[in-house]
Amino acid sequence: MTQHITDLEPQRLYHYFHQINQIPRCSKNEQKVGEYLLSLAKEKGLESDIDSTGNVVIRVPATPGKEQAPTVILQGHTDMVCEKNKGTEHDFSKDPIKMKVNGDWIEAEGTTLGADNGIGVAAALSVLDEKDAVHGPLELLFTVDEETGLTGAQSLKPDFLTGRMLINMDSEEEGELYIGCAGGKDTLGEFPVEYQELNGNYVPVRITVNGLKGGHSGIDIHLGRANAVKLLAKTLEKIYAGAPFHIASVEGGSKRNAIPREAEAVIFVKPETLDFIKDITGSLTKSFRSDYSSTDPGLEIKTEDVSESFKKFFSLDASSKLIALLDDLPHGVIAMSADVPGLVETSTNLATVSMQDDKVIIGTSQRSSIDAERDATADKIAHQMAAAGADVKSTDGYPGWEPNLDSKILQVTKSIVTQYYEKEPAVKAIHAGLECGIIGEKYPGMDMISFGPTITGPHSPDERVHIPSVKNFYTCLLLILKKLAE
Repeated sequence: MTQHITDLEPQRLYHYFHQINQIPRCSKNEQKVGEYLLSLAKEKGLESDIDSTGNVVIRVPATPGKEQAPTVILQGHTDMVCEKNKGTEHDFSKDPIKMKVNGDWIEAEGTTLGADNGIGVAAALSVLDEKDAVHGPLELLFTVDEETGLTGAQSLKPDFLTGRMLINMDSEEEGELYIGCAGGKDTLGEFPVEYQELNGNYVPVRITVNGLKGGHSGIDIHLGRANAVKLLAKTLEKIYAGAPFHIASVEGGSKRNAIPREAEAVIFVKPETLDFIKDITGSLTKSFRSDYSSTDPGLEIKTEDVSESFKKFFSLDASSKLIALLDDLPHGVIAMSADVPGLVETSTNLATVSMQDDKVIIGTSQRSSIDAERDATADKIAHQMAAAGADVKSTDGYPGWEPNLDSKILQVTKSIVTQYYEKEPAVKAIHAGLECGIIGEKYPGMDMISFGPTITGPHSPDERVHIPSVKNFYTCLLLILKKLAE
């Protein structure tokens, strides 16, 4: 008999995870999950509040005798990255996430799972139902739009929270504690397109790159996975060198914080070059599969006939310049940390390429634990884009979270986790934008820690959560709350 996730332990945690995965909650579409949280608080007789951005706080009284303990904030974000495999029929605006148990893992069927950060949200809610739990006053903070710019955390007001001790539950490696994170910003280029009429006989061909792993543009960036936009650019460059063509459309990637898994372009070529193009794509497929055999074994480059019609065509010069820019823009690790072994210090993600009106929009994101290096990398990319004729826009970015090894919540959490696992946990910083960086800036003196269960493949349809690690994480969370209340 197939096991249902609500039969797993801890049962209340999986109950809430199942509940919120019935609710559409892509980034910037968290209204319904916010309403669910408020109705749940009302049902349990708890004070709650929602701000103008959609962040929700539920205030939980201390267990009897622990009223004088410091207020602890349990924090997670309600939105999820909505990605699906090509060919998967799923409407993220209305369809629930279809989940299944596969051995020791929970997976989704062809889509992202929403364990990032649905498991953290569910853990906070399940504390409400723990009759034997011991804790001081709690504030359950649920932020919105974390995945597309940490918007919810950015909009928090000083009076929304009273606590100055926070447990963020948005980390993804069991038994490891995070005390720092990278800051980030986005750099976008709008590439104006020069069009021209086609002179002579041309036929359309679609070049598609797919079958890639993708993944999180921060925590997976060091794994050396292929970037579909980069591979498409290299393929088009090789074709153009032997058979110049006109681009009719180009697109790739879908999220600023995900490594692109798919990209495609429709190009208009001379009929006599079709065999050459097929030879090039066949040769590059073999070469790329060799280069990425361990990271992206499913990599494919296809040439296909095109049924739709096109009325506008890039000039040869515009086609050449765009291909060169996409090929030249950097992607991946820029520098490793000199202080924390194995930690990526600075990176950049060539995230998206799309067409809008008469422009090609190129989206990139930069991350670094050193704000000056983040900005320097963004400036270099902006200069490259501008030199190619693009109009450049940059976001203000968000700050990193500087580690505090003297943190009280770190010492308590470390002692509990060490006792539970009978070994000392790794204390790390993460190359991703945790909300702790912003919350720490908003609420000076906030003492913070981040930990969670094992989640692999976040931001991609390969996302899954390790069932035994969830139980261990939740058990430790209750023990930490009890210790802090003492």
